[in-house]
Amino acid sequence: MERPIKFEHTRYLGDKRTQLVYDVDNWSDPAIIDDIVASEVGLCFGPDTEVEARNRGYTLATPGKTRRMRAPRA
Repeated sequence: MERPIKFEHTRYLGDKRTQLVYDVDNWSDPAIIDDIVASEVGLCFGPDTEVEARNRGYTLATPGKTRRMRAPRA
């Protein structure tokens, strides 16, 4: 999948509503990533690693995994 314009230098993209992180390089469904960018609830991590995302409370998203949508805190 091609990386979104706002997050072109980011591999891991977090969704503030669900606390899921998406590996954009290995994700096959662009609709979810497009929804995150359009809703402006995306979050990138520094350093851009899965370990840093887990350190901030995010879980790696897998196809079919869902969580309840909540309003982002920040």
